[in-house]
Amino acid sequence: MPLAQRRLALALFARGHQVDLVIGSTNPVLTIPDTPGVNVIAWDVSGIRYIIPKLISYLKVAKPDVVFSAEDHLNGAVLVAAILAGSKAKITGSSRVPPKDSYSNTPFTRGWLRKQAMRVTMRRADALTCVSEDMVANYRTYFPAGKHVAVYNIIDDTTTRARAAQPVDHPWFVDRDLPLVVAAGTLTGRKNFRMLISVMGELNRRGHDIRLALFGEGYRRPELEAQIAELGIADRCWLPGQVDNPLAYFAHADVLALTSYAEGLPNVLVEGMVAGCTPVATDCPTGPREVIEGGRVGYLVAMDDVPAMADAIECALAAPATRDVLDRAIASFREDVVIARHFELLHISGS
Repeated sequence: MPLAQRRLALALFARGHQVDLVIGSTNPVLTIPDTPGVNVIAWDVSGIRYIIPKLISYLKVAKPDVVFSAEDHLNGAVLVAAILAGSKAKITGSSRVPPKDSYSNTPFTRGWLRKQAMRVTMRRADALTCVSEDMVANYRTYFPAGKHVAVYNIIDDTTTRARAAQPVDHPWFVDRDLPLVVAAGTLTGRKNFRMLISVMGELNRRGHDIRLALFGEGYRRPELEAQIAELGIADRCWLPGQVDNPLAYFAHADVLALTSYAEGLPNVLVEGMVAGCTPVATDCPTGPREVIEGGRVGYLVAMDDVPAMADAIECALAAPATRDVLDRAIASFREDVVIARHFELLHISGS
């Protein structure tokens, strides 16, 4: 279950709304986290053609007043289902990945046909949102007349702060004798953690005693472990895989590093800032520049520029961002701010 959707569901319930959290397909490897007060409906379907009939039935029976959806393929399915069901619900669809992953401007390609279908169905939407301003600009190149606007994910809420305050027992985080860099994400090429390992090798070459904890799992693990061994920094790098609460570890670290080639809006960067880390990120599309205000809050470097990232981490350790600066930068990700913006777009009164 996407964490952003769970946070939104919990925030709406906390404000007195009855909330159904509908999950189209479930991963047998992952469990659905507890979502108190929210009615979780989990379907085991894959593919848009199979989920649309389920959505039509749901909309006819449940008759929701408002529907929030996320990801373009699901946004399209929800809008088609609403049209076919004759639903009166207000619908807002959130786009969370770059539009080039779904659409094309080249005539008669699959992505172009998908774009034409979305141009028609998006008229049914009451609001269309993107998770960053940069992504809105990208969507304009595919849908010039579209009504996409930026609304950030809820990241800074009481639950997130409470999770960041939970204890951890790893000695690197409890007995802080060396500076500590953290990073998190699926171990894939898009996240470019090879760059981060190279940065750790560069910092080691410069004579720094700095440790890295990299949270996440993926098919690039063997490659990253081999790179760590080759650089001789196995004693400086910890790859624990998936952990239940990386935020608790972030709260004991100095720097949150992001080395991606592409993002929608990097939630992990904001989570690190909530936990008190100074952010250091590649200037990839889209989101990092926006989150850290062009480098005014943290440090921004070019993609694949290992020396520049090493320099930025040195600077972040020497001049970390203050708590006041971090809190100001992440104010747009606060629960109350995000909910108010959604309700404004949907012309809904109240909290």
